[in-house]
Amino acid sequence: MVSYLNVLLYGLGGVGVAGLALLVAFQERLVYVPVLPGLTKSYPITPARLRLLYEDVWLRSSDGVRLHSWFIKLSPHCRDIAHRLEMVRIMMQKLDCNVFMLSYRGYGASDGYPSQHGITKDAQAALDHLVQRADIDTSQILVFGRSLGGAVGAVLAKNNPDKVAALILENTFTSILDMAGVLLPFLKWFIGGTGSKCPKILNFLVRSRWGTIDIIGQVKQPILFISGLRDEMVPPAHMKILYAKAAAHNKQCYFVEFPTGMHMDTWLVGGDVYWNTIRQFIERHVSGRKHEESASRTNGTVWDFLCCSVSLCS
Repeated sequence: MVSYLNVLLYGLGGVGVAGLALLVAFQERLVYVPVLPGLTKSYPITPARLRLLYEDVWLRSSDGVRLHSWFIKLSPHCRDIAHRLEMVRIMMQKLDCNVFMLSYRGYGASDGYPSQHGITKDAQAALDHLVQRADIDTSQILVFGRSLGGAVGAVLAKNNPDKVAALILENTFTSILDMAGVLLPFLKWFIGGTGSKCPKILNFLVRSRWGTIDIIGQVKQPILFISGLRDEMVPPAHMKILYAKAAAHNKQCYFVEFPTGMHMDTWLVGGDVYWNTIRQFIERHVSGRKHEESASRTNGTVWDFLCCSVSLCS
C-alpha cells in the first residue's frame, strides 16, 4: 500500500514538474498570437483591398528590430462606405481619422520575436515616428488599446505624457499574472497579481507580466474605459478594477459598459452608441482643449491597438 502511494505521489510530482516545464517554455505562446489558426503569417489583405489609400512604413525599434506598419490617411471616399465593414474603415468613417497600423515584432512582416520589453520598444518607435510626421496634427494623438494592446497603450501613455493626448482602453486585463488563472485555472493557486490571495509561489516564472493595474494609476491623461460585459476572454471585472485604480488618481476617467459586447466585437454590437461615446470623449478632451469653438469633427490622431497589430488614427 505504501509503495503504491509513493508511486502515486511521484507520478503527481512528475506531472507537476512537466507542467511547470511547459509553462516556462511555452508561456509566450499563451500571451502572444502572431498567427491566428487557419491563417498564414503574411495575411493577403491590405488596405488597398478595402479601397483605402495607404503607405507602407518600415521602422526600426530602439534595439534594431525591423518593423512593418501601414499609414492609412483619410480621403473623401472613406466617408461614403457601408455601415457594417471591419473596424478600421468604420472608425475612419465615424471619426474622420487617419489610421496607422503597426505589427509588433514577430507579427506580420515584422522581424524578431514578441516579448514585453520588445513590444514596449516597438510601440515607442511607432509613436516617435508619428510625432515626426508633418502631415498630421501631432498635438492630438490618442492611444486606443484593446486586450493586450491596452496593456501596451497604458505603458505608452504613462511614458509619454507630452506626446499622447488621451487613452482609450477596451476589454483590457489587469495583468498577465491575474490572467494566468483564467487561461489555465489550476494556476490560480500558484500565480496571481497584487490583489490575489494565492501564495504566488510561481510568479517568478512569468516573463511577460504586463501589469496594467500597476501602470494605470500613473497615467495623467484623460482615460475612457470601454467594457463588453460578455467578454469571453478577459473577465469584465478586470476593467472595473482598472477604472477604480485610475479614477482614484485621475479625475478625467470615464467608464462605459456594453451588455452584449464580447472580447472582439464590442465595437460592432455597440453600434452608433459605441462610436458616439468615443467621439464625445475626443471632442471634450482632445479637439476641445485646442479648438473649443471648433466644429464637432476631430482632426486628432487615435492610436488603436487592434488584437495582433497596432492601429493609429488621426
